[in-house]
Amino acid sequence: MFEKIAIFVLFLCPLIFFHELGHFFFARFFGVRVEVFSIGFGPKIFKYFKNGTQYAISIIPLGGYVKMFGDDPFSEVPLSDEEKKVAFNHKPKWARFWIVFGGPLANFILAYVLYVGLLSLGEKVPETKIGMVAEKSNLYEKGLRSGDVLTYINDERILSVDDLNINDSQVQNLTVRRRSEDVKMNIGMKFDDFIEEFKNVFMSGKKPLFIDGAGKHYLASLTQDSYDKELSLEEMSTVYSGNIYLYEVGSKPEDVNLKSKRVVTSTDKNLLSALRASGFYPMELSIRNVVMGSPADKAGIKKDDILLGYDGNELTSFENLRTGLQKTPNGKEVSISVLSLGTTSVKTLVPEVKVIEKQSVKIIGVESGVDYIQPKLIIAKADGFGSALVSAFYRTTDGVMKTFLGYKKLITREVSLDNIGGPLAIGKVASDSFNISLSMFFRLMAFISINLGVINLFPIPVLDGGHIVFLIIEAINRGPLSRRKLEFAQRVGVSMLFLLIFIALFNDVTRLFKS
Repeated sequence: MFEKIAIFVLFLCPLIFFHELGHFFFARFFGVRVEVFSIGFGPKIFKYFKNGTQYAISIIPLGGYVKMFGDDPFSEVPLSDEEKKVAFNHKPKWARFWIVFGGPLANFILAYVLYVGLLSLGEKVPETKIGMVAEKSNLYEKGLRSGDVLTYINDERILSVDDLNINDSQVQNLTVRRRSEDVKMNIGMKFDDFIEEFKNVFMSGKKPLFIDGAGKHYLASLTQDSYDKELSLEEMSTVYSGNIYLYEVGSKPEDVNLKSKRVVTSTDKNLLSALRASGFYPMELSIRNVVMGSPADKAGIKKDDILLGYDGNELTSFENLRTGLQKTPNGKEVSISVLSLGTTSVKTLVPEVKVIEKQSVKIIGVESGVDYIQPKLIIAKADGFGSALVSAFYRTTDGVMKTFLGYKKLITREVSLDNIGGPLAIGKVASDSFNISLSMFFRLMAFISINLGVINLFPIPVLDGGHIVFLIIEAINRGPLSRRKLEFAQRVGVSMLFLLIFIALFNDVTRLFKS
């Protein structure tokens, strides 16, 4: 626990420091006296005075502030001519704009510098490996296959998924690495259309795990007395030629017993069909969890049952069931055949209809036992410092635009407010990324720095964006808002901010109890 807290503080403090440093730098640049520069809120645990400024570290490391002299527009304390020269509210509007905008700008610059460093020194990133490409899909017909690793788009090198924001409007060709060979294929698609389809196949492949009627777990391999940790079930299905070796797995997927071997030999060219005929089913058809009170629970379906069929149709994947349910008329009863402790039975139930992100979805309340392969991490490095500068700029601007778009979708309810995370969520992903690699840790830091900059530009009175709005209104009105209007706006701003904080913390606690 102490380690996770330390990682969280190590992660968050630089973001806060650079944000406040942006305000501080422009304030000093335009001659404003800074009274307090604090990292954190609440009681100060460290204080240091220099040149009239108190530098402090406070006990709650969830933010910070820069207190500038003369920042209250309604202060009745008269200022001397000398004091007016260093007072915030006596500076020109354009100077005050840069002082306020300096915080978010510093966050964007920090993200850019981090990206330059990562691209220059090399970063560990998940390789752009294709998960499952369905037959008869558009990308399959264009030549893309499960297990391909994307290396070039239009002859531009792809280091990671961040490099998919190319400038071209058309994707003319792709180059992929397929089992140590480079394969180039013509695509001829609009870039946006390609990305939309690519998102559906760019995912981790499934581990080739299977279960038998007795509940024993097995890892499938195409080689005797060994197995390839990086070979997904989808890839295995494309190169399978008749012999399958099954090794018993312990309580953890990585506990593989190579001495406990089962051999399946079949003339069936479909790997899943060959194994099913011998009594082995993919783990994704095993039920990991059943939601209490759900249609599946009421029908008597239990954890560890194996899904066999749906309305008389054989199931080969969990996606088959999900797709079939969506085609079922509302209120119609369906039959699910399951294998439970070696006994096959048929359960009848009526799918529940739920609205998720403005879409009506039919569910029965079961969670798949599928397990995915962890993406392989590779060292990605730009071709020289100049290339790193350019790529980092595109990454930063793309991150800013996508973050704005993401929050726009939250506001318009295109995506659920459940996606908002608070300090616990940030702490978890920071700890997870740190444990993966330092480059993943700094990539996440750059991403959150962009988010922090964008959030502070929201037109909420207590945030930087709200102050910028006040400056615009002041320029239009040729004077500041009245005290009454300003106090009202600040109360509204504080209420909105506390609402966002409440939602974030509520989501954090909810996730904590679900985990």
